Amino acid sequence: MWILLYFLDYLFTYVEFIRRFNTQEFIDASGNTYVGYNIHINGLFHCTVRYKQLYSLHEQLAKDLDISLPSFPPKKFFPLTTNQQDERRLSLEKYIQAIGQNPVVNNSGMLNGFLLNAQQETVGGPSNNEVMDIFLMNGCKITINVSTGDHSGSVLKKIYKHLRLPEQYYCYFALFIVVQDEAHSVHLLRKLQDFESPFITNKYLHVIGSKVVLGKNYWDVGYDLKLMNNGVALNLLYIQAVAEIQRGWIPITDELNSQLSVLQKNGKKREYLDIIRASKYYGYIQFAPCFCDYPRADTKVLVAIGRNELNIRILNDEGHSEEVFKVSRMRCWRITTLQNGFERGSEESDDFSLELSFEYLIAKEQLQWITITSEQAILMSVCLQAMIDELLSKTVGSNKTQESSEKCWTYVKRDGQSVTIGSRSAEEHEESKKNHCVRQPSKSEPIMKKLADRLKMKKANNVKHNMVDNVQGRQTLEYDIMENNAFRMIGDDDL
Repeated sequence: MWILLYFLDYLFTYVEFIRRFNTQEFIDASGNTYVGYNIHINGLFHCTVRYKQLYSLHEQLAKDLDISLPSFPPKKFFPLTTNQQDERRLSLEKYIQAIGQNPVVNNSGMLNGFLLNAQQETVGGPSNNEVMDIFLMNGCKITINVSTGDHSGSVLKKIYKHLRLPEQYYCYFALFIVVQDEAHSVHLLRKLQDFESPFITNKYLHVIGSKVVLGKNYWDVGYDLKLMNNGVALNLLYIQAVAEIQRGWIPITDELNSQLSVLQKNGKKREYLDIIRASKYYGYIQFAPCFCDYPRADTKVLVAIGRNELNIRILNDEGHSEEVFKVSRMRCWRITTLQNGFERGSEESDDFSLELSFEYLIAKEQLQWITITSEQAILMSVCLQAMIDELLSKTVGSNKTQESSEKCWTYVKRDGQSVTIGSRSAEEHEESKKNHCVRQPSKSEPIMKKLADRLKMKKANNVKHNMVDNVQGRQTLEYDIMENNAFRMIGDDDL
């Protein structure tokens, strides 16, 4: 059984999927056997934890946070049978999924800290003298000294200091993992979050051609105008724009290419950006070729997400046509895992495919499900959620800041030893507050009347569907339908 789990980070409601939560047997220093739970996030192995580690996390959350937590799988005084082990694993899956969706837990920082320390312990413990290469979008390399305990925010701060980027621009960039395939095409794999060490994640990714790169971390191209007032930020925007044109992510005409080449040769970076910012696919994330069931089944497409839309370019013998899906007209979406060659009782197979399906308002009171089959389906979902959160924060005009708890807490290692995790200094806490440039509005804030009510559609948020198709010989798991709050903003004039 695979599980889907999403975490909330401090800037957006970023969707991070834990797709598998399987078990593995280990032997401790005393020769005793214990069960370790392997956690995979976004399809990548993240860490291995024991029951007692999760139990300690639960106890501290219950003590420090004034909220009602889900029940934790009880301790057993006798060795577990095979069935009991499976029951415990499933119960732990449900527990982690529940706390991962709780904003109070996530804002406490304890869950992120637990996952970061567990990742570090899984690869052999801390190391303070590592050298890491961070790349700009044009391939230029920045080499910095890191610790395996440095999370993404810590590594970013070191890069910013190296580049001499002013603090007010810190929140506009992030670290991403990109990969280059056999055809030398570059694809974005994922954004690195604060619950992980970029050094560890990339080192143990085991994907040929993977690199950690610095890139833009916002969707509204209007933010460019602010960044272009600073020379370092302007240069980063310019580098990324040139790279995306060279990779074909931003298609341009020969005439425009000639014009941009002259500006590039003369070092006219601002003028270059002023022109390219008006191009169709500037500010989009481009995905590898994949398949869609719209307008018909098995249609080969190129997907791009940006400027509050999901864009599909249809690839066929007659040329390219284009379909545009506004994110505000997506009522909800879901991720589906199709595990091929599934047989009851067999070992989990790595032969699987991912689908992103969204319910779209095609016309007034006419909703239609559209499905994209892609290895990057999870990343597409993350992009949709981040874009909607940014859109809502601007529409509602929320300046609400999510305060993060800075209490000390204890990380229990697999061998039972404890490490006290201290709170950050007041200076670091104030800096983290400055970097929250995009806010997620409260779910209780009135936005506009909900169109789904008018259509008498049942609210589908957090509904889980599990199906097994034995006839087709594959396992189909549909998880957590994500309702789109921006869908409420549609009025009759938009239809």
